[in-house]
Amino acid sequence: MSPIPRRSVLKAAAVAGAAAQFSWALGTQDASAATRAEAAAAAAEPDPVTLNWLEDGGLGAAPGSTVGVPWPKGAYDKDQTFALATEDGKEVPVQSWPLAYWPDGSLKWTAHAIGPQTVADTFTLTAGAPAEPEKKITVDKSGGTIDISTGVITAKIGKSGSTLVKSVTRGSTEIAKNGRLVLLRQGELEDGDQGTQKYERFDSAISEVKVEQDGPVRAVVRIDGKHRRGDRAWLPFSIRLYFYAGAESFRMVHTITFDGSQEPGKASGDFIRGLGVRFTVPMRDEAYDRHIRIGGDETGLLREAVKGITGLRRDPGAAVQAAQFEGKKLPDPATWDQRVTSRLHLIPTWGDYTLSQLSADGFTLRKRTKKGHGWIAAGGGRRASGFGYVGGASGGLSFGLREFWEKFPAQLDIRDAHTDEAEVTLWLWSPEAQPMDLRFYHDGLGQDTYAEQLEGLNITYEDYEPGFGTPYGIARTSELLFWANDSTPSPETLAQQVDAVRTPPQLTAPPKQLIKAKVFGGLFSEPDRSTPAKAKIEDHLDFLFTYYKDQVDMRRWYGFWDYGDIMHSYDPARHQWRYDVGGYAWDNSELSPDLWLWFAYLRSGRADIFRFAEAMTRHTGEVDVYHLGEWAGLGTRHGVQHYADSAKQQRIANTTYRRYYYFLTGDERVGDLMHANVDSDETFLVLDPIRKIRTEPYTPDRHALSIGFGTDWSGLVSAWLTEWERMGPKWEKAKARVLSTMETIAAQPNGFVQGSGLYDLDTGKFAIADKPVVGVSHLSAVFGLNELCAELIDLVDMPKFNEAYFDYCRYFNATKAEQAARYGSNFGSLLLFQGHSRLDAYAAVQTGDEKLAKRAWDKFYNSDGYKESAPWKTEKVSGPVTLVPGSEANWVYTNDTALYGLAAIENLALLGDRMP
Repeated sequence: MSPIPRRSVLKAAAVAGAAAQFSWALGTQDASAATRAEAAAAAAEPDPVTLNWLEDGGLGAAPGSTVGVPWPKGAYDKDQTFALATEDGKEVPVQSWPLAYWPDGSLKWTAHAIGPQTVADTFTLTAGAPAEPEKKITVDKSGGTIDISTGVITAKIGKSGSTLVKSVTRGSTEIAKNGRLVLLRQGELEDGDQGTQKYERFDSAISEVKVEQDGPVRAVVRIDGKHRRGDRAWLPFSIRLYFYAGAESFRMVHTITFDGSQEPGKASGDFIRGLGVRFTVPMRDEAYDRHIRIGGDETGLLREAVKGITGLRRDPGAAVQAAQFEGKKLPDPATWDQRVTSRLHLIPTWGDYTLSQLSADGFTLRKRTKKGHGWIAAGGGRRASGFGYVGGASGGLSFGLREFWEKFPAQLDIRDAHTDEAEVTLWLWSPEAQPMDLRFYHDGLGQDTYAEQLEGLNITYEDYEPGFGTPYGIARTSELLFWANDSTPSPETLAQQVDAVRTPPQLTAPPKQLIKAKVFGGLFSEPDRSTPAKAKIEDHLDFLFTYYKDQVDMRRWYGFWDYGDIMHSYDPARHQWRYDVGGYAWDNSELSPDLWLWFAYLRSGRADIFRFAEAMTRHTGEVDVYHLGEWAGLGTRHGVQHYADSAKQQRIANTTYRRYYYFLTGDERVGDLMHANVDSDETFLVLDPIRKIRTEPYTPDRHALSIGFGTDWSGLVSAWLTEWERMGPKWEKAKARVLSTMETIAAQPNGFVQGSGLYDLDTGKFAIADKPVVGVSHLSAVFGLNELCAELIDLVDMPKFNEAYFDYCRYFNATKAEQAARYGSNFGSLLLFQGHSRLDAYAAVQTGDEKLAKRAWDKFYNSDGYKESAPWKTEKVSGPVTLVPGSEANWVYTNDTALYGLAAIENLALLGDRMP
């Protein structure tokens, strides 16, 4: 394939269109047409892209990294190949594949994977033929196992049975084997101090294995199944194993979906006592040449031998002691002080180690000689890295669980290291913690009817309904790393491995490339402090992010099911977030904080924002959404528990919140979540989202489903658009749904202002209403509608849809008199005007309306939400006012934060040169 970029008539037309569309926003209305066309053509040129590491330090000890890169419309054909080189021009082996396409078939997003063979801080990506790796990935599916070789290690993946990874070898040495999953189920919970706790062990049972990529740089294997004991199989798992050419390690992405039974008020059910990943590690060396390494705080390590020869009454020699501490093979004991050598059999061997992280604030470490004997305290600390190593001078296994303390309770076990085979277990849920209790948190308080439930909503803001507060179908994903070492790693290498577990290295495309490619609607620009007004908004944006980042730690928003989410509302009287008050507790993506964070990253490239948004994406896409059962495809409104509220809606499962992370990283698990939403329009047959407040008679019907044009459609069309641009298995259906719903919304008597329509699942169209209705809600556009419409208007040539959306933008923030003059009646009592100022800004740019541009900034500064007169600072708080010392900004609420953040970012990008 020639590396020459695509040049077509379509692109020439796009250049002229782009010039006309964006010139007004850039303040160049007076520029000549030729100058505008030239500028647009330059913007479309696919120049080389510079890729950098998100954090300093490069790849380190990680097996590899994958990055998503966007391209301007029409820049490259779908079969374009890419080459990668270091700053000094050295070729780097890279594996590339498409993630998304523009409607004309050209590449929109590509993914690029590199292995550990080249160390560099900066890379240049260009069109061209990729360099071949010196050590290629090979995949052999012909036998009873799937054999994957990185050129350094070979893993044999099971196709059936309970063993996921049969063996991991390095050369002729087997480093690990029998990699499997383990689940401990406890059937009874005792609330008192009496009773016996019995639990059962379930093992992994493979149902399907698929090779998703097979090199030459990267191979991915997906393994699906359930945990099984006897005749019962439950707790589905989906495991992906990632291998990179030349790597001595591999990555595991581990997802479970809860399908057990836990009924409120009952002490019996499926309570998870322990959930883990287990490997057997052959031990070949003498006991004094076997080494244990367990991570503590930051890069801290416990560094010991199974049989220690330091600190004894008799000294084997300083060089021998130093070698053991360094993890090196010791000289022949015949060369030691014989007073030690002759008594080696009297030195205890320590075969078992356990590190337990039962809270975000503390871990304990203990060891024992072997089963049946007492444990000895070996230390402790605050926040363990989740890293360990067991092996010896002839090789061993390093292992790590990411977000170890953040997603407590977690645990690392090493067992039988004094025998021929040690056993390593990485516990995602520690068996030493209380069993996983997911029962609904109250007894219903007598709310048996819709009327009573609406009364409850009026006092606690919780939308309760019996039977709806179930965890059945929620999921959680964890990330693990494993290294097959040829000897006990040096302290420096161990520190690199710890870093790779804690913060996996991530290659990134710079904000300039994201902006130039005009992806995600072109609604963001780089931070700009060129004027005092702009600098003040940038300061406010920085303040808000920093405050939430600090609150996560102060308020301990951690835990297996909780980490990644933030709270919805503050209680100034208690100096506490309303964690225990109905719908004011966990945010669950309410009013799109996910969008705010990702837009903040897209424009800045800041690592701390990326990691915050990454954790939120992992959480909200898994925990706040159902993946099994009748509500699969629906998410749960904000509440005291992530699944507690009875409002199960598509808007919380919104694909929009996942797209950013997927396209920036190529993450397959998030890709699964987005594809699963393609048919989520079917969920409207199962559950009417406004059933409690609907006044007219309504029964869900396949050919007449009531679906809102705002919160509902924005989530649906996001899934369809993403499937279409990814060319997924259902892309043709998805494309048809995008176009048919756009057409039939535009054809409504009042367009978007109509509010909702009757949708036909078979045709994918809305019925055209026979009379105009005003059905505007302040929530309609705050779950990604503006961001999705900006993308759709850029991608699809449908002037009637554009005008329908521009009208909605024009009139939401208009006066009631203006609304009534246009639609016959005003929109009623609305709020969230500051957040909607970004709709003014968008429509102003698209239509060239100077009045809308002025109103955008007026509503941003002078309506609701955060004002310039707000304190824009925190106050210190400590005991006895609060549980722990820290800070508060009692005027900050997450709804306002998300909308201010998005309005500020989009208004600056669109109307930065029109600020008052």
